[in-house]
Amino acid sequence: MFSAILLSLAVVFVAELGDKSQLITMTYALRHRWWVVLSGVAIAATLVHGLSVAIGHFLGVTLPERPIAFAGAIAFLLFAVWTWREGRDSGDDDVQVSEPRFVVFAIVSSFVLAELGDKTMLATVTLASDHNWAGVWIGATAGMVLADGVAIAAGALLHKRLPARFLHSLASVLFLVFGLWLLFDGALGLRWAAVAAVGAVLIGAATVAVLRRNRERSSDPEPASALETPGQSAR
Repeated sequence: MFSAILLSLAVVFVAELGDKSQLITMTYALRHRWWVVLSGVAIAATLVHGLSVAIGHFLGVTLPERPIAFAGAIAFLLFAVWTWREGRDSGDDDVQVSEPRFVVFAIVSSFVLAELGDKTMLATVTLASDHNWAGVWIGATAGMVLADGVAIAAGALLHKRLPARFLHSLASVLFLVFGLWLLFDGALGLRWAAVAAVGAVLIGAATVAVLRRNRERSSDPEPASALETPGQSAR
C-alpha cells in the first residue's frame, strides 16, 4: 500500500504539471481565497480519483468522453459569463475577495468535469488495476492537491499585485478559453476549430486590453509642470 501511495503521488503530480487543471486552479485563485480553492480541489480530487479507482479496480469500464466534454464546456462558458458579470460590479479598489455561496460547489463541479477522461484519470485507472486500490486513491489525491497547490500560490501572488477588475477579466477570458477548447476539441472533435476559436479570443482580449490601457493613459491629467510655460517656470 505504501509503495502504491508513493507511485501514484509521483505519477499524478508530474502529470498535473502544466495541465489544464493547474490553469483552472490558478484562475480560481485569482478571485477567491487560497483555502477555499484548495478545499474545492481536495474534494474534487477525492471524488475523481475515487471514481478512477472504482473503474480501474472494480468495474473495468470506460467513460463516454464526448458527452462529458460537452457538459464541461457548457459549465466553463457559464463560469465565464458569471465571472465577467462579477467583474463589472466590482471596482479596482477591492482588496478582499468576496466568496459567493456556491463557490466550492463551482470549483468541485468544474474540476470533476475537466478531469473526467483526462490523462490523469486514465493514469489512476491504470495504476488501480495493478496496485493496491486504497494506496492509489490516497496517493493520486495527494499528488493532485500538491500540484494544484503550486498553481494556487501563483494565483494568490498575482492577486496581491494586480487590480481586482483586471483579475476578474483575466479569469473570465481563461474560463471562456477552457469552455471553447472543450466544446470544439473534446465534444466535437474539431481541433482546428478549437485552435482558431481560442486564438481569436486571446487576440481579441489582448486588443481590448491594449486599447483600454491607451485610453486610460490619454485620459490621465497631465502633470502641472508640463502645463507651465517656460517663462512661468523661470519666475
